[in-house]
Amino acid sequence: MTRRLVPLALLAALVTVPATAAAQDTQTTPTTTPTTPTPTTPASPAPTTPTTPAPARPPAATVRLQLLHVGSGGVLAGQRWVVRGTVRPYAAGQRASVRFYRGGRKILVKGVSIRPQSGVGRFELGFTTSTPGRVTVRASHRATAELGTAVAKAVRVNVLPLSATPGTRGLAVRVLQQELSRLGYVVGQRGLFDDRTARAVLAFRKMTGMARTTVANAEVFRRLARGQGSFHVRYPSHGRHVEADLTHQVLALIGAGGRVEHLYPLSSGKPSTPTVLGSFHVYMKEPGTNAHGMLDSSYFIRGYAIHGYAEVPVYPASHGCLRVPPPDALSIYNWVRLGTPVDVYYR
Repeated sequence: MTRRLVPLALLAALVTVPATAAAQDTQTTPTTTPTTPTPTTPASPAPTTPTTPAPARPPAATVRLQLLHVGSGGVLAGQRWVVRGTVRPYAAGQRASVRFYRGGRKILVKGVSIRPQSGVGRFELGFTTSTPGRVTVRASHRATAELGTAVAKAVRVNVLPLSATPGTRGLAVRVLQQELSRLGYVVGQRGLFDDRTARAVLAFRKMTGMARTTVANAEVFRRLARGQGSFHVRYPSHGRHVEADLTHQVLALIGAGGRVEHLYPLSSGKPSTPTVLGSFHVYMKEPGTNAHGMLDSSYFIRGYAIHGYAEVPVYPASHGCLRVPPPDALSIYNWVRLGTPVDVYYR
């Protein structure tokens, strides 16, 4: 049998396999086993510390002080005066502390309530001291949840002694004159303890049974403050008239309404030549000075007259007339009219 020979070229082509194909044939497809995913638990958030909000700061406050019943020169010892405070803004339930100092030493501390008035907070505190000297007043409000701390500017008051003597000036003299004038006593130049004011003090001392001097000491001021020394009209029905109170040695000019208009010291008849008592009317007026030294005379019976004279002691010393100090004589003369009733009596 004849064998057919395969050409070498063809044989080579048959046995030669592309590398890529061989690789593909021999490559093993890996088998993957499906895995079930493990469920994950969500992470819990980290615990947080709660933050407390900072407390709100209370609103800022201001305190201002003013003084009531205090004159430009101060106050008199024993006279009541008032410290008034204004607090802004107002908050309910607040208090202020008011402190008083004399010579750097604390003499009083007082807590006061702050109350609403006209949209702001106010407080008031009265104060009295009988010790002369300078008093310093301070006030403050301590911070609360509703209102901040506030400190007022200090105020100062001069407390003056209760005393006035002829020739002096000042607050004590003005107060003295004001109180005497309110009762009808005739005073002089405002703020000056002049001779006319001294005579008013003398008349007041006569009316209150004090020593008959012209010194206004603390007792005079105290009696004035208590309303003593007023002249009680005995004959108010006599209308506009004159009353001579020989017990107290004073002369009162009474207005038509029965009110004391003017009050003067006088000196009536001494025991050997007493002044006639009773109710009379002015029948004659004699201006100027006569031969007996009588100045601006208003006669009410016979030779008895109201007149000025050089000597007017604090006790009865005349020949029966009603002597008044020469500086007051003309004022009295001009006030008295012909026919004016004159009542002379002892109380």
